Amino acid sequence: MALPRNLIKPRPKAPGARVTAVLGPTNTGKTYLAIERMMGHPSGMMGFPLRLLARENYDRVAAIKGAEKVALVTGEEKIIPANPSYFLCTVESMPLGREVAFLAIDEVQLAADQDRGHVFTDRILHARGFNETMLLGSDIMVPMIKRLVPDYEFISRPRFSRLSYAGTDKITRLPPRSAVVAFSAAGVYGIAELLRRQRGGAAVVMGALSPRTRNAQVEMFQSGEVDYLVATDAIGMGLNMDVSHVAFGELRKFDGRARRHLTAAELGQIAGRAGRHMADGTFGTTAEAGPLTPELVEAIESHIFEQVQTIYWRNSELPFAHLQALINALEAPAPVPGLVPVRHGPDHLALKALAQETDIAQAAISADRVRLLWEVCQVPDFRGRAGPQHARFLGAVFRRLVVGDALPDDWIARNIDRLDRADGDIETLTGRIDQIRTWTYIAHRADWTRDTAAWQARTRAVEDKLSDALHDRLTQRFVDRRTTALVKGLRGADTLVADVDAEGSVAVEGHVVGRLEGLRFHAAAAEGGGEVARKAMQNAALRALRPEIRTRLRAITDAGSPDLALGGDGTIIWRGAAIARLIAARHPLRPAVRVLASDLLDRHQEDRLRQTLESWIEGTIGRILGPLIAAHRAADDRTLPGPVRGILYQLAEQLGAVPRRAVEGLTRELDAAGRKALARAGARLGTETVFLDRIGERQAVRLRAILWCVWTGLDGAEATERAEEMAGANAGLARRSDWPEAFYRACGYAPLGARAIACPRAEALAALARKLARQGAFSPTRELRRLAGGSIEDLVGILLALGFKAEEGPEGVGFAPGRRRTGPKRKKGAVRRAAPARKRADAASPFAKLRDLKPNSGPDRRGR
Repeated sequence: MALPRNLIKPRPKAPGARVTAVLGPTNTGKTYLAIERMMGHPSGMMGFPLRLLARENYDRVAAIKGAEKVALVTGEEKIIPANPSYFLCTVESMPLGREVAFLAIDEVQLAADQDRGHVFTDRILHARGFNETMLLGSDIMVPMIKRLVPDYEFISRPRFSRLSYAGTDKITRLPPRSAVVAFSAAGVYGIAELLRRQRGGAAVVMGALSPRTRNAQVEMFQSGEVDYLVATDAIGMGLNMDVSHVAFGELRKFDGRARRHLTAAELGQIAGRAGRHMADGTFGTTAEAGPLTPELVEAIESHIFEQVQTIYWRNSELPFAHLQALINALEAPAPVPGLVPVRHGPDHLALKALAQETDIAQAAISADRVRLLWEVCQVPDFRGRAGPQHARFLGAVFRRLVVGDALPDDWIARNIDRLDRADGDIETLTGRIDQIRTWTYIAHRADWTRDTAAWQARTRAVEDKLSDALHDRLTQRFVDRRTTALVKGLRGADTLVADVDAEGSVAVEGHVVGRLEGLRFHAAAAEGGGEVARKAMQNAALRALRPEIRTRLRAITDAGSPDLALGGDGTIIWRGAAIARLIAARHPLRPAVRVLASDLLDRHQEDRLRQTLESWIEGTIGRILGPLIAAHRAADDRTLPGPVRGILYQLAEQLGAVPRRAVEGLTRELDAAGRKALARAGARLGTETVFLDRIGERQAVRLRAILWCVWTGLDGAEATERAEEMAGANAGLARRSDWPEAFYRACGYAPLGARAIACPRAEALAALARKLARQGAFSPTRELRRLAGGSIEDLVGILLALGFKAEEGPEGVGFAPGRRRTGPKRKKGAVRRAAPARKRADAASPFAKLRDLKPNSGPDRRGR
């Protein structure tokens, strides 16, 4: 290829230059590292596998160093200022005669590719910067680089994020931000059609697309206009996208020679597109493709693949004395083991075919003509049909160059005019783009045309026109047009307007599309246009609502508790709307927070919101249930006696109240100091219940009920009903047979008979009954009824539950202490001596003596 004279300089010879191989899996920052290193040198050059990559990095370097210092050199595009210092190129187009301080080759594992591998091998062997050379790519190339590049330095780059296998799923069930991979146009189109019907649309990326079309399709995916991407293995390199999941729709491909299974390294290169920078990614297969073997999964997840042992090579020291000498040199054997000679390259086959034509063979009689013929044979066939048709076209180019030293303008114009049409379907437009790209390549040969700049502009204009038309056809076929229009409008300047009124109603362009409740959007029912139209309006609304969501998140984190409330079912409510809910964690007093799913929140926002809400609920529990939190902490205080810590532990575990019988063994072990410690902690040793004082207010009871429901997994309307009923109990309420005793005690209520009574009041009632019983059988008094609440029948049930028994007397029914059901038998005639009340009030009281007595009626001690 002839290049401008300002690029032709002696090829660098720097035997002492440093060569660094930076190898590792995808998403390791290799290219970023090389760009940074290059810009630290006074001059540099990088060779990329794709024109798209070269252009992307050219824009990046030019923005930093200035356009006057940076050149872009590809087969179809050249931007070369007067005195460039940095060159961003495709590997084939690198101006190796230019001496630079730094030189890098990207994706060196492509040296194992049958079609282009020999070019990468040549660069690995011969391209050098006089200060530093970098070879970037997969670590499967380690053996070959060791063998071919002496004195190299190896740098391993680990992947930034984790890549894990997600199994097999139907295409219609794949998560948003997924890329589905197929290896034929028919496969890509079929999957895209299915996603259009079921999910509103998909972007399409194939190697046959022009860079402009490919960029436009990728932008649809990146912008969120569509949530799915269908692609060939063209996404395996050069396309950095926000893909969370890669699904293989096929596991076999036609490689130009045969249909074969993809290798683990090829699968890993494609799967590695999932997850970007620090974001983890997943990969899997569709149901149609079937699952991956465990061995493949392990290789892809661990990024350990079979090492490359051979790469492709072709002689680059070519003689041009005569045609046969050139052909013989191209078919020369490889100089060292591990290099596989390429003898079927498209340019090589074209040369051999043209050499058989008499007029061409007779024209190529000088070194210049042989060189010219070889350069013509290197004109790429973007249609991928390196056969007789392309060879005939190359022969026509050569003949015209021989006759006139330049291609005739009228011949170029006729061929380009034939392609300058934007009508036709996807296949027709793709074919035209392939052909115009060939003419774009020719237009950049300054020595082949008379008005190079004009033809470059013309071919670029036609390629752009066809690329835009192809993008529109792909969008029409695989994306609902209304969806596209809405989301494109959102990307424009005030094209679409979204409003949220005080009631949360969301309108796009004046049409109500749903409601914003808290941090979640609820789409309105579609009124015409079907599911796709509804999804279009929803996507537009979701995109427009992101600024509003950021505002609301700031309000939640900045304002804090005043706008937050806890629902009876454990939901966290912000300004009347549920935004999260409590879930059980390691302890009833330490619930976790689960943010309610919302398409409007990204992972970072969700994590920050959860942390804010966890801090809020911890503060709320500490403020309302302070004594309970203190007991929980004291249970871990090693300075306290064991029985004290044991009782406090059970009180914290049961949310503030436990049956006396459950801790009887611990209470027997308490000494005076232990009882004082419990008293300081707010614990009361009742005869029926051991409980914490000062947590019986309405809001404390409600919170205890909520925490119990969260801990036991009860939610919904039933949890709300329990929490609100207990909050309004006012010291006593009728028991429900389907509510367990543990729930009542967790709320600070003692279940007795048909009633549940606040623990302090239950103890007062029991104490009064014991006082009356000391004088003999007694009848229910007004004070007993006041403490019990409810009816006289309820009081009878409570007294029976406390262990008293009903007796018939001359003045009617009365109550007297019942008998012990358990305990050692006394000797006949023996009289039991009661302990002094001031020393063992709980043991001496009738209530204490009778607490294990089975009631005569009503529920037993376990609520049965």
